[in-house]
Amino acid sequence: MLTLTSNDFQALMLSARVAGLATLLALPAGFLVACLLSYGRFRGRALLEGLVNLPLVLPPVVVGYLLLLGLGEAGIGPLLERFGVRVLFTWYAAVLAALVVGFPLLVRSIRIGLEAIDPQLLLASNSLGAGRIDTLCNVVLPLSRRSLLAGASLMFARCLGEFGATIMIAGNIPGLTQTVPLAIYDYGSVPGGERLALGLCVASIALSLLVLLVSERLARGRRSEAT
Repeated sequence: MLTLTSNDFQALMLSARVAGLATLLALPAGFLVACLLSYGRFRGRALLEGLVNLPLVLPPVVVGYLLLLGLGEAGIGPLLERFGVRVLFTWYAAVLAALVVGFPLLVRSIRIGLEAIDPQLLLASNSLGAGRIDTLCNVVLPLSRRSLLAGASLMFARCLGEFGATIMIAGNIPGLTQTVPLAIYDYGSVPGGERLALGLCVASIALSLLVLLVSERLARGRRSEAT
């Protein structure tokens, strides 16, 4: 029989909290970056697009190591310490790792929705005297709400499974920074931990499947609106 321990529930709650906070923090920047890549015409656009998508092709451990360097003694670590801020090996580091790794999925999903908006609507808004900010807030944002929600759900699901970058900058501290993937890794590396690992795997699959079903339903609604 599959069972979950108190540590497992802590890992599940921490994973959900990390994924949720990372997604909420990424939404405003993700929407603005998606708008720049969809509507912007400027030098360096290809470079920006490459940088945004870079975490998709880099191994998560590489992303985590780069974050470790940036937040460590060779980076902004000493500056943060002056203000009494500690990020490395806290659950805030897990949020940062999840945010960086999941951000490209959020941007790509929002871009799909933005590029599906009828350009005639934007031209009509401009012809009626609306500025860029008015058009963005009153036309683009309402029409892309399903893309925002779909992108947020995809990023949330990706953040739930983040392992490589998290273990590099947050560590694997039970009750503090140990998310579900890290707990499964622990169980899988000790004799007799297979049953506990399987229980967490089943719980993780169920949660991720629920999020993906929500994302698919939103995507279908987005396609029906476009037609």
